[in-house]
Amino acid sequence: MQKNGIILLNKPAGISSNSAVNKVKHMLAANKAGHLGTLDVLGEGLLPITINKATKLFDYFLQKDKSYITVFKFGQTSPTLDLEGPLTEEDPTLNLQSSDIEKILNKFIGKQNQMPPTYSAKKINGKKAYQLAREGIEASLKPKQIEIYNIKLLKKIEKNTFEFEIDCSSGTFIRSICRDMAQELSTCGVMQRIIRTRCGKFQLKDAATLKDVEQGNYTLIDPDILFDQPRFDLEEQQFERVQNGGNIQIPEGQFKIYFKNQFLGLGQCENGRFKMLIRLF
Repeated sequence: MQKNGIILLNKPAGISSNSAVNKVKHMLAANKAGHLGTLDVLGEGLLPITINKATKLFDYFLQKDKSYITVFKFGQTSPTLDLEGPLTEEDPTLNLQSSDIEKILNKFIGKQNQMPPTYSAKKINGKKAYQLAREGIEASLKPKQIEIYNIKLLKKIEKNTFEFEIDCSSGTFIRSICRDMAQELSTCGVMQRIIRTRCGKFQLKDAATLKDVEQGNYTLIDPDILFDQPRFDLEEQQFERVQNGGNIQIPEGQFKIYFKNQFLGLGQCENGRFKMLIRLF
């Protein structure tokens, strides 16, 4: 019997999230695999990968907050706002100091409407924005409300190049922060590096490398860790009814549902009617 669960992968830079998922799926001989939030090809760090029926958790996990370490270089930019695209602008006279950065950081904290990058996985009429951009079609992107909880300047790396720590809501484009910060500084900018360090309650320090997964040195996390609802254990007769789509009598509200200590998913009883909101069996 194949197990359901979540593997925390430390994705290396240079491969897509889907490629990383397929590698893990192959290593584990899993029927299904997916990820809980894309990292760009040049992005590295925490990529939670769902195995088998845990892939049904994607919609639930989509809105989780995230944290990143990122490096912005000001005075340069590219069409993609990162190093995937060719550098198209350069300001050789720019000489920013850490104090210049510190003065503007508070302007980027809080809820705000953020315009996605032209080259992004944002879908427009079923097609990804970067696909339209590569075809020379001007994408009709719309701003989306996001929230930046904190931006911390960690250090100046070299001339006009700075490392930041960012805590933000799901759906935030870090490349867009680089672009918008550069505009506030009356220049242009490019993201040189991005490392995701947190997804919801998951931390990069707990992640395994692809080599670890190949060697079996990983933890398959039970999906119930994602839910804070109280636990409800089904009796055998109740489980049979739920399995066949029948109703059972349990207290009103949402519960993590178990049978014989196995997590079955998220269930809800409302007005005396029970249904499985997320079913993992």
